[in-house]
Amino acid sequence: MRKRVMWGTLILFVAALFAGIGTSNAQDVKRISEESLNKILGELDVIVVDVRLPYDWNDSKLKIKGAKREDPFNVKDWMNKYPKEKTLVFYCA
Repeated sequence: MRKRVMWGTLILFVAALFAGIGTSNAQDVKRISEESLNKILGELDVIVVDVRLPYDWNDSKLKIKGAKREDPFNVKDWMNKYPKEKTLVFYCA
């Protein structure tokens, strides 16, 4: 049984949007509910990326199992390491 995700604000970036992350408009960003994320967690084409600030991440006891931790201030340094055909879910809450 999967653990329930405890975060309220989850943003879903479809791979096509991620390819143009530097130029995408705010209206292109889609939000995903906690329930919807729970349904897709563990699917091979979904990558969850935790972009919380270091002190928020370090102080948190709640983390999504399998999520990749990335620095939100250095997106240009890591954005190309994720396959464009994947669905990327970023969370910061």
